[in-house]
Amino acid sequence: MPKNALVTLRYGAYRSCSVVEHRTFRLQGLQAVLKADGHHVILEEIPDWNEVQLIVNGETVFQCNINDLDFGGDGLLDPLCQEARHAVLNAY
Repeated sequence: MPKNALVTLRYGAYRSCSVVEHRTFRLQGLQAVLKADGHHVILEEIPDWNEVQLIVNGETVFQCNINDLDFGGDGLLDPLCQEARHAVLNAY
């Protein structure tokens, strides 16, 4: 995928401190990795709990549980962020 691709990052609510809400704290590293590659990231809330999906050209290229992502950070040491990065780079 060339740089400047439009990536839709769809995410669901997750439980933290006994409260279920849509939060972006666990998405910071993923967003940082994608933006560092020159991609434009659009955040979209979905009703599915604990779900993260990356959509490129209308196709889901990566999905995982939001709780498996590292909290905060730059995403460089998170293996899921690197896996998502490669999935976006290999998307057509």
